[in-house]
Amino acid sequence: MAEGVRRPRGDDHGRAIFAQEYARAGGPTRPSFFSEGLLGPTLMAMGSQAQQARFLPKILNGEEFWCQGFSEPDAGSDLASLKTKAVLDGDQWRIDGQKIWTSQAHLSDWIFMLVRTDPDAPKHKGISMLLVDLDQPGIERRVIKEMTGGTHFCEVFFDGAVTPADLIVGGPGDGWKASMATLSFERGTAFLAQQARFANDFTSLVEAARANGAIDDPLIRQQLAASFIGLELMRFSGYRTITGILKNGQPGPEASVGKLQWTTWHQEFGELYTSVYGAKSTLLAETEPARHLEHGFLLSRAETIYAGATEIQKNIVSERVLGLPKEPG
Repeated sequence: MAEGVRRPRGDDHGRAIFAQEYARAGGPTRPSFFSEGLLGPTLMAMGSQAQQARFLPKILNGEEFWCQGFSEPDAGSDLASLKTKAVLDGDQWRIDGQKIWTSQAHLSDWIFMLVRTDPDAPKHKGISMLLVDLDQPGIERRVIKEMTGGTHFCEVFFDGAVTPADLIVGGPGDGWKASMATLSFERGTAFLAQQARFANDFTSLVEAARANGAIDDPLIRQQLAASFIGLELMRFSGYRTITGILKNGQPGPEASVGKLQWTTWHQEFGELYTSVYGAKSTLLAETEPARHLEHGFLLSRAETIYAGATEIQKNIVSERVLGLPKEPG
């Protein structure tokens, strides 16, 4: 945590309780996810006092919204292969390149992004994290329409965009360290409310199975039981992550276990949705809760890719949690 920041040890616990209760009550998804859940904790851990004073109050007050610029067309799971570059030009960074799958970029005021600032350094060492105002010449945002019908993702193009030299998190070359901190918060604390939302979805599916008689099928009953057990395991894994944060200040590599749990569970739950609704699941749902469950089923196909692909998460768990040998290069 940066010098001058004094965060009470109970903050993460209180935030987790609020997030879970908010989700359990059916509150809508909050647009401040990337601001509060990802950038805020990263700035508290690695940001300068000036950055914290400038950005954290407006994040908390909902005055400024952020998006995350990590993935590129040729740098997804292998994030360290990113090519977007930033060159220090006097008192500002000049940025050129492209980001893709940038959630909510068309609705955001700022972007925290990874750029290559030292092309001669090893690929993990020459990366920095910059904070960039999106409302400027040299930045173009294009919306990508998804198969869910939504417009959540964007392509973002940078052609001579600039940001002040001091809006770098940590220092030049600290981008990989900063990104790992951000991703650990995403995989650990930021998705804690997910389990509560999934529990609501599970209740809706059980009610639908009772209403249409699908619950009389012993195989579906067994699948529902297995789904409930998965929910409980997810909940306890989340509590373990919170305990680790209270001890260490941020999630450790075991946060990847939770990410593997909820993405796999949600995809299997989507398959269960199609079993309960039968042929109707192939049609566009017109009423709730079927519409919500259908959207979740379609969205779940991407969940084993974003926030760290499943293959990468398995490597993290095997090497950094279980202590197994590294995968051969």
